Amino acid sequence: MNNFPIAGIDGCPGGWIVVVRERPGRPAKVERIDRIGNLFERGAPPKVAAIDIPIGLPDRTGPKGRTPERLVRSYLGERQSSVFSIASRAAIYAGVDPAIPEADRYRRASARARETSEEQKAIAKQAFHIFPKIVEVDAFLRARADLVPRFYECHPEVTFWAMNGERPLTEPKRVKGRLYAPGLDRRRRLLATEDFDEAIMSEELARALKAGADDLIDACAACWTAARVAEGKAISFPDPPERDAFGLPIAIWA
Repeated sequence: MNNFPIAGIDGCPGGWIVVVRERPGRPAKVERIDRIGNLFERGAPPKVAAIDIPIGLPDRTGPKGRTPERLVRSYLGERQSSVFSIASRAAIYAGVDPAIPEADRYRRASARARETSEEQKAIAKQAFHIFPKIVEVDAFLRARADLVPRFYECHPEVTFWAMNGERPLTEPKRVKGRLYAPGLDRRRRLLATEDFDEAIMSEELARALKAGADDLIDACAACWTAARVAEGKAISFPDPPERDAFGLPIAIWA
């Protein structure tokens, strides 16, 4: 209990969805925040936070991204395409200046990615769209080194793999960019067996929070991983985590 409260965090348009559990066995609560720093500007901040965003950015990337991405894909079967290859820090920062048109930012980021990767590949558009959130977390943790030990990178499909007896889920959450009800329901059922109330995963609440239904589900999954970390049950890919040039850990936890 000393490692509680815990939080699971997932990005949503214009902010973050946070699922908090104050202690083991207590109902989880969900909220929306505008920025990560909000969590630590109030009483009882989380002692463990699992977040679905890359932490730890390499100066140069090898084939197929960072070590964590390469390791977890082999466990995920048909869901391995959900694990993006993360570009170098220089490439990511080249893609976030709001004063530059998006198309130009993408070209600049892709050019830097080619310069700083062994495969010399451009950046996938899906990965490019989460660059601002990657930079937000990276800048926050570099400024608040005291909080780095509380943050753990996770990935929802790796979490559901672990939750499902280390077997990948076959149903996707989205098909052709649209939410896929059978995949969402499968994940809700798994989370319900782990004491997550269906009300905090509902489409009605997602609309009220101006988030996607999958954002709520993924934040609950992150909270499950945070509990595993707090209880000493989590596993990391790789083990032990690597470190980037600023000492930030490079690992995916489940």
